Amino acid sequence: MEELVGLREGSSGSPVTLQELWGPCPRIRRGIRVGLEWLKLKLFRVGEDWYFLMILGVLMALISYTMDFAVGRVVQAHMWLYREIGDSHLLRYLSWTVYPVALVSFSSGFSQSITPFSGGSGIPELKTILSGVVLEDYLDIKNFGAKVVGLTCTLAAGSTIFLGKVGPFVHLSVMIAAYLGRVRTKTIGESENKINKPLYSALAALVLASITYPPGMGRFIASRLSMREHLNSLFDDNSWALMTRNASPAWPAEPDPQNLWFEWYHPPFTVLGTLSFFLIMKFWMLILATTIPIPAGYFMPIFIFGAAIGRLIGEALSVAFPEGIIAGGVTNPIMPGGYALAGAAAFSGAVTHTISTALLAFELTGQIVHALPVLMAVLMANAIAQSCQPSFYDGTIIVKKLPYLPWIRGRNISSHQVIVEHFMNGAITTLFLRFMNAEIGICCRQGQAQVLSGVVLPTRGS
Repeated sequence: MEELVGLREGSSGSPVTLQELWGPCPRIRRGIRVGLEWLKLKLFRVGEDWYFLMILGVLMALISYTMDFAVGRVVQAHMWLYREIGDSHLLRYLSWTVYPVALVSFSSGFSQSITPFSGGSGIPELKTILSGVVLEDYLDIKNFGAKVVGLTCTLAAGSTIFLGKVGPFVHLSVMIAAYLGRVRTKTIGESENKINKPLYSALAALVLASITYPPGMGRFIASRLSMREHLNSLFDDNSWALMTRNASPAWPAEPDPQNLWFEWYHPPFTVLGTLSFFLIMKFWMLILATTIPIPAGYFMPIFIFGAAIGRLIGEALSVAFPEGIIAGGVTNPIMPGGYALAGAAAFSGAVTHTISTALLAFELTGQIVHALPVLMAVLMANAIAQSCQPSFYDGTIIVKKLPYLPWIRGRNISSHQVIVEHFMNGAITTLFLRFMNAEIGICCRQGQAQVLSGVVLPTRGS
């Protein structure tokens, strides 16, 4: 019926479909169609990529804002429950641990039930796709929904799990771009055990939440601070060791936004001891958190870990040189925040084998006063890390057994001098199609070769 065309009686113009004639408001609908075609013509005349990129940017901004809003509300509810539940240590412990355990269990169970590819950051899979390998379902819209919900629950768990969202957001933007570009992938399913993964996630989250419980060991690793508050406190230019030399501030009941460094000082330990304990605990806790099959990013935890390393070195230097370092008759004061910035950029660059982390550090702080030392630290860390092992993402590709192009070393090694002539078999027996079985055996014995190693050549007319 839609293919039949006709004209109204007494009307002039081009033929239209009968559905358009009989449908409601035919003139309005036809005008809208003409307007859309005109708009499409104008857009394609300018170029068809820019408005896709504009839509991609707007969608990612809306998703980021919505996710941050939801995560903020859930974290506020968790803190409110922790404060209002009373003075019972058992109830406070349960409120601190059960909340992230439930969120992580739901994140793992929901994302793995929708698609098993939603776990992790997604960066190793993207590197594999960019190398030319087609991975099924990694850019599917179902994976997008599972990753958004799972990542929201992961971030809502707070600093207990100590995971970020940088890597997953790159994966989300690629999935939206693939959907806008009408990229279609085939679905190949594989049955997996969907019960053990949420159970393991719950147990790992329970261990991490128990360790970060504030009245326990959590007070010595600044567990009440969020990711942003961790960075704000570690980038402080004031020396905590010198500030606490003649004073002993009490541990506040709630984190003070103006004095976040109080979370790093406890009378049983010095600031150096607290930072050292933080590095020791977060080292294996971060390794445990990366094994949980949930959508999460690993760059920001690595960045904070490197900032803590730099802060520890800066605090140690401020204690060794309280008046600063004298060079050329000029006294240069020790700023631990600068060391924290260099440590964050260098450690994250060494883990990911990238140099752009220096630029990220400059953009994060909004100043380039420490540009030269930060860049030197990143280059040295990359040189050492690349000579020892593959990057974190390449290691994940190897562990997941994804197809990838191996990294070719630039230095001269013995395998580069090996050519095909060194291991090829030059004794080839030529067989013809007219040979009988007995003749084939005689030729093979004379050529001292097996039948499978011969080359069968057709004769003329065969």
